[in-house]
Amino acid sequence: MKNYILQRLIISVITIFVLATVSFFLLRSLPGNPFQTETVLSVETEARMMAYYGLDKPLFEQYLTYLGNLLHGDLGYSLKYTNRTVNNMIASAFPISATLGLISLGVAVPIGLFLGIISARKRGKAVDYLCVFISVIGVSIPSFIMGSFLQYIFAVKLQLLPIAQWKGLKFMVLPTVALSLSLLATLTRVMRASMLEVINQDYIKTARAKGVPEDKVVLRHEIRNAMVPIVTMLGPMVASVLMGTFVIEKIFAIPGLGQHFVNSITGLDYTMTLGLTVFYGTFLVLANFIVDIAYGIIDPRIRIEK
Repeated sequence: MKNYILQRLIISVITIFVLATVSFFLLRSLPGNPFQTETVLSVETEARMMAYYGLDKPLFEQYLTYLGNLLHGDLGYSLKYTNRTVNNMIASAFPISATLGLISLGVAVPIGLFLGIISARKRGKAVDYLCVFISVIGVSIPSFIMGSFLQYIFAVKLQLLPIAQWKGLKFMVLPTVALSLSLLATLTRVMRASMLEVINQDYIKTARAKGVPEDKVVLRHEIRNAMVPIVTMLGPMVASVLMGTFVIEKIFAIPGLGQHFVNSITGLDYTMTLGLTVFYGTFLVLANFIVDIAYGIIDPRIRIEK
């Protein structure tokens, strides 16, 4: 197990290094520079700005400086937000995105797994059709449509909840529902398919033939083995949700991390884009690393082939 964890750790570190390197050179290959905006700057002013941020130096020298700062956890200063570091902006915006993501996951995961299990156990019955219908609706309707629909019904027409912003528990309800519905639907669909595959396996029939109680068959054999595909999904799903969903944050005027990411790309804010990319990539790699470790716990037979 120790060798397995060490191998996964080395792979994770290499992945983050490659991500940081590729992102740096791809971003610098884009046409234009961060200071070419609607406000036309003089050549001298633009040159001073480029020199101030070190963008006038050779590209490889900028890359080495970037890696050195990255190793010290310094993501640099934003080129668009005056006197604000990327670290500070992540520290202020990430908790908001993470709160929304955690609440949405807390709603979607247990309900999605429960509906998937019930749907598979009651295959072909009314409950199964209802769960499949919910899954199809959740997967088919884009989040911006669902968010706008919820705002219109519960905020505009019924006036039960605030339409937008992020100022308390009431403000969290609509964005949480809008974000968790698609997650719930995906988990329901995958859990149902996985359960149906497991239910028909020979070892399930053998366990019942031995007289194992039905509740133990379901918990220890069916659900446990059906959870393997779910564990695979949860890593990237958790990372993407916690990092912020731009569409939901935009619709509900939530000051999370997603809007900063998109604005930094459109504004060619090199340091902000690189910082958020590396932060998101590290989060995603860490989530997948935890998933790999969880594999070893769920099924000790899963290992990296030598």
